[in-house]
Amino acid sequence: MVSLKQSLGKVTLIDFWASWCMPCRKENPKVVALYNEFHSKGFNIISVSLDRDAGDWKEAIAKDGLTWTQVSNLKEMDDPIVKRYGVTLIPTTFLLDANGKVVGIDLPQSEMKRKIQELLEK
Repeated sequence: MVSLKQSLGKVTLIDFWASWCMPCRKENPKVVALYNEFHSKGFNIISVSLDRDAGDWKEAIAKDGLTWTQVSNLKEMDDPIVKRYGVTLIPTTFLLDANGKVVGIDLPQSEMKRKIQELLEK
């Protein structure tokens, strides 16, 4: 169990993805770059996988170098977290401020980076 409230940084990205989702896997290097650049300043990521196969999920985490918190109920789109956030396709991202308020959804990379920087400077 991972508590979102306990996992919040100054800025937190919730990233919905899956090992079988090629657009997700293509985005992962960009997410890794953001994490590497901003984690030491208070940026956290929680990745929510919509996989069904734990082996494929863990292999993708290792291959893509995803070193932050990873969660999955291995239920694909039937995951309660997916329903709670209204996710209908992946990749989907939610950028949260320090209070857990959503400040961006599916922001383009350059806009996300700018918003992270802005929030970290507050």
